[in-house]
Amino acid sequence: MADRPTKPPGMSDEKYARLMAEVKAPYRGLRKFVYGAVGASGAIGAVIFLTQILAGREVYAALPNFLLQLGIVALMVFLFRLESRQS
Repeated sequence: MADRPTKPPGMSDEKYARLMAEVKAPYRGLRKFVYGAVGASGAIGAVIFLTQILAGREVYAALPNFLLQLGIVALMVFLFRLESRQS
């Protein structure tokens, strides 16, 4: 049976709580940043392909790319929300 770790003497409660949260979910902040950055990139790509579709230029080539960008944005939103729920 594993013993629950105790707070080292001289460490503040706030710092100990942050360290324990990092142990339970390592790199959570980094993952959320990556989800946000990839989602923003997908949104920019979707806007570009949408304008190309609305202009009527190469619609058959732009439509699958537009849908792919929307899928990427949806996936990143899902992963970000999933990560935020696991607190």
